[in-house]
Parts: sequence; C-alpha cells; structure tokens
Amino acid sequence: MREVFHQSLEDVQGRLVEIAELVTVAIDKATRAFGTSDVALAEEVIEADAVIDERAVELDELAIEILARQQPVARDLRIVVSALRMSASLERMGDIAEHIAQLTRMRFPERAIPKGLKSTFLKMGELDVEVARQLTELLRTQDESLIDTIRNADDGLDELHLSVFEKVLSDSWQGEAAATVDATLASRYHERFADHAVSVAKKVLYLSTGDWTTTTDTITVVTPEQ
Repeated sequence: MREVFHQSLEDVQGRLVEIAELVTVAIDKATRAFGTSDVALAEEVIEADAVIDERAVELDELAIEILARQQPVARDLRIVVSALRMSASLERMGDIAEHIAQLTRMRFPERAIPKGLKSTFLKMGELDVEVARQLTELLRTQDESLIDTIRNADDGLDELHLSVFEKVLSDSWQGEAAATVDATLASRYHERFADHAVSVAKKVLYLSTGDWTTTTDTITVVTPEQ
C-alpha cells in the first residue's frame, strides 16, 4: 500500500512537470505571436489552453483522491496540498499566455505592440519564456538554485513593467487610447506570468523547509520610488 502511495506522489510531480511544459510552449508561442503579429500562432495558443485546463483538473482530482484515500501527514501532506496550489498557478499562467495571444488576434492585421515599445515587449517575452523553462526544470529536479534565477527574471520583468507605465504616462507618448490600453494590459500580463512562477517556486522551497518565512526574504518589490 505504501508503495502505491509513493507512486501516486510521483505521479503528482510528473503531472506538474507536464503542465509546466505545456505552459512553456504556450508562453513561447504567445510572445512570438505578439511580437510578429502571427495570428495563426496566436490561434494555436488559444486552442491549446483547454488542454492545460484539462490537465490541471486531472491533477486536482488525483490530489483530492490521495487526500481522501491515503490521509497523508507531515511532508506527504505538504506535497499534496502544495500540488493543488501549484496547479492553480500553472493553470493561471496558461490563461495569461492565452490573453497575450488574444491581444494579437484582436489587433490583427495591425501590430499588437504599440509603436516605441517593441524592444521592451520582446525582452519581456524572452524573460517570461526563460522563467517558464526554469520553473519546469525546478519542478522536475527540485534544484533550489533555480529559484534565484526565477526571482531575478521576475525582478527584471518588474522593472520593464514599470518602464512601460512611465512611457505611456510621459508627455512624449503619442499613442491613441487603444494603444495605451494594449500596452498596459500586455505589460501586466507579462509581469503577472512571472509572479505566478515565483509563487510556484516558493512552494517548491516550502516543501524542502516546511517554513513559509524562508521563502520571501529575497523577493524585491519594485515601486516608483525605487
């Protein structure tokens, strides 16, 4: 019975990795579509989001079954409960990739990236893809050294997100209302994607320490005053 239980926990980890891999593909395609106005690629992301949602539901059902049948305690309980919360964050990351793709589709055949912000959004896209790849590897290996890499990328995205707001609020901004809304939404989507990744990374660290207080001491909040 114990062997079956541990096999179930390994299955949980494997499913988390699978969802993270799907999210990585989604954000890679979404950011490339956003940067090039590739509506066909954007449609792929939108259609594939249902698969991510389905995998997340399946993982949740497995975790609930483990809780009901095995009644895990201590670290095993932390694994199952954390998996439920990680699943929610990963599913949300998939939704964000879909939102970026929807912006591309909505503005087609025009470019979704407002004039003057292309380099900023290309960099944000690169960082989001890197975050997703590092998070997938973290879930696969539990290599805690990857957590700092994810946090550093998140800090970079926070700074870029702030720069977008400074740009659209500046006197030199010539964008129309639609461009301002697009820039604000897109920037927020990119920034929130990494925030969810950090949330998952914190839960991985929690599984090692059992202590939430050790997971927040190096997270930086970027404010206009900094």
